[in-house]
Parts: sequence; structure tokens; C-alpha cells
Amino acid sequence: MARRTAQDIRRRNRFDALRCVFAAPGPVSRQEIATVTGLSFATVANLVAELLEAGVLLEVGHEDSKGGRPRARLAINADRGALFGIDVAETSVQVELFDLALTVLQSVRLPLPQADVRPDEVVETIVAGVRGLADATDGRRVLGAGVSVPGLVEREGGVSVYSPYWSWRDVPLRTLLAEHLTMPLYLDNPLKASTVAEMWFGAGRDVDDLVVVTLRAGVGAGIAVDGALYRGATNSAGEWGHTCLIPGGRECRCGRRGCVEAYVSTRGIVQTVRELAPGSPLLDADEATAITAIARAAAEGEPVAVETVARTAHHLGTASADLLNLFNPQALVLGGWVADRLGEPLLRQTREVIAANALPATLQALTLQVSDVPDNPVSLGAATFALEGFLDDRETFGPVAAGRRAARASRARTS
Repeated sequence: MARRTAQDIRRRNRFDALRCVFAAPGPVSRQEIATVTGLSFATVANLVAELLEAGVLLEVGHEDSKGGRPRARLAINADRGALFGIDVAETSVQVELFDLALTVLQSVRLPLPQADVRPDEVVETIVAGVRGLADATDGRRVLGAGVSVPGLVEREGGVSVYSPYWSWRDVPLRTLLAEHLTMPLYLDNPLKASTVAEMWFGAGRDVDDLVVVTLRAGVGAGIAVDGALYRGATNSAGEWGHTCLIPGGRECRCGRRGCVEAYVSTRGIVQTVRELAPGSPLLDADEATAITAIARAAAEGEPVAVETVARTAHHLGTASADLLNLFNPQALVLGGWVADRLGEPLLRQTREVIAANALPATLQALTLQVSDVPDNPVSLGAATFALEGFLDDRETFGPVAAGRRAARASRARTS
């Protein structure tokens, strides 16, 4: 069994403390961080001292503590650096530049070729997007870039192990990008990125056990257990989109039949329309535009669109009930732009199907919602990977720790 080291525990505590600062509506005190995280005040004080010395936090005033010493208020030092969050999707790449408070400074979306996309074409598009936003850093040092790539990713080596979009296998994407970009690079997939975004900025701020279902051209589930992202033995946890929903059912892009993705992805939803009404005008567009048209038509009561949403909710609720029975989370979040477009009707009907299929015990503490993380959770989560990488870098806190040790030694010699 893998054992958590003192360094692992300190890393987790640092993230918990910072997440508390990010989640607060305004500056917070050390006492408030200790209360929210459950960490001792001494632990919080040490963590905050490190974060202040590393320039990640700032003291931004004091508050009256009812007779005691005034309490310093803490906030993220947004100008400490800049981070890139990059979402590689099936037809486009979105590159976003963030300050250290993870506020979007500037964003660009660039199209990808409409055929089988080569790795060098994705690399060129990412590099063009990053360079196009370089002036928006406004003098901030770029601390890193997180890159979300669909499919299975070996994050330590930055390898796209398999992408069902383009039949990639073992593409050394980080190495290819590093030939053009000098900043630290952190690769993972949209499922993990969306879940991290929820943990830092969404439903995961209030719960420890969380499942985030991502619905777009690809489908999957990100999982957080006891406040930590669950990756599995080979970082492939969450490939729920390629679990079997209907044996012998529709062919999935992965080559198997009956997968969840074949029914609740953009392609799957459009296929439902095609099966219901082959001549429907809802099919007179690309998949992304069709989903928007289906949502609009369903709101107007158009029968094919209404039935399409109902069938999608049936498939989604049935498959989600299995997730709930397996992981018993406190929150299930529907994310991705398909969930955004289909919205409340999809949520309501999915909730009804889940209630009919999940074990009652799994529903007792459950909340079900559409993600309220602003803008693009995938690029935000990717940027958060870069933030976490910066915080994990020994150069960030190594000099701080060395300085603190030297100060303690100096005090000991003079005492």
C-alpha cells in the first residue's frame, strides 16, 4: 500500500489552505482558514508564512479581533505570475491566459482541421494561441501552462496515450510542445481538468466526495474522493463514457458497441434525432449547432426535440445511477457545453431517472446540479494544473524553507 509522506501531507494542506482563500468572497484571516480546513492554527500559520514569502499570498489589511491583536486579512497575489489553460477539443483549441488568482486575462479559440488531425497540427495551433496572447501577460512571469487533451494521458511523461478523436497512440505531446514553449507544461485530460475546476471553484469547494460528468463530443466522469482527485493506477479512472450501457447497441468511436458516449455525447444525441426523424431540420447543421437547435426546439415544445432530450436524460440517468451506487458522492455535477445547452430540462429528467434507479442510501446526501463554474471549466482546470505544478516546484518553496532554517539556526547561535 502506498504511504503518504510528510511532503504529501504538507502539499495537501497547502492546497486546502489556498482553496479556502480562492473560495472566499473576499480576504480571509488565518483563523478562518483554520476553521474551514480543520487544520490547526499553527499549521495554517506556517503554511501562510511560506505562501507569503513565496509571493503567492498578500496581506491586504487587518480586522478588529474584539480586543486582541488585529487579524491580518489574506488574498491571492494576482500579479505574482500568469498561467495558461489550454483546452484541446475535437474541432478547436481554446487558449486562455490567467493571472495567479485564476481570473481570465485574455482568451482565443483557434480551429483545427476537419479531417484526421495530426499531432504537429495541434502543436502548431497551441503554440500560435500561446504566442498570440503573450502581450497580455502585462509583465507577469508565465509560471506554466496546463494542457487538456482528450483521451488517455500519461501525465508524468506528458504522453497522449490514446485519443479516440484522432486515433492517436503514444504521442509525446509535451516533448513536442517543449520544442517551441519554454514554460513548464502539465498535461491531462478534460475529465480531470473539469473535476479540478469544480474542486477549486465549484461544487467541490463544499464537499469531499464528488463526481463530475462531462458531456461534450467526448463523455466521461471525473471523481474526487476525500477531497483528492482520483486518478486510478494508470490515470485512466473516469472513462465512464466507454462503459457499456446497452449491450450490442450503437457503435462507439472507441470501436465497441453500446457505450454511454454513443448515447449522450453530441454525436449520440444527434443520432437519436436521426433515429426519431431522419428528415428533421435539426440535422441540417454540424453537431455543435444541432445541440443548440435541439435545446431551443425542445423549449418551444417541438416533439422530436422534446423526445430527444427525454431519451438523453433516460440514458444519462441510468448510467449515472451506476456511478452513484459505486462512489456514493455528496455531489454529482453535470458539466460540459451539452449540459449547459440542454440545461434544466435535462437536469430535471435525469434526476427523475436517477431516483428510479439508484439505491436510496446513495441519494440521502446527494445534490445534483449543472456546473456553475464560469466560462470553460476545462481550460480553468488546466490552468489549475499549472498552478498546482508551480506550488509543487521545489524552487517555489525550497528557498523559503532554506531561509527559515537559516533564520532558526541564527537565532539558536545567538540565544
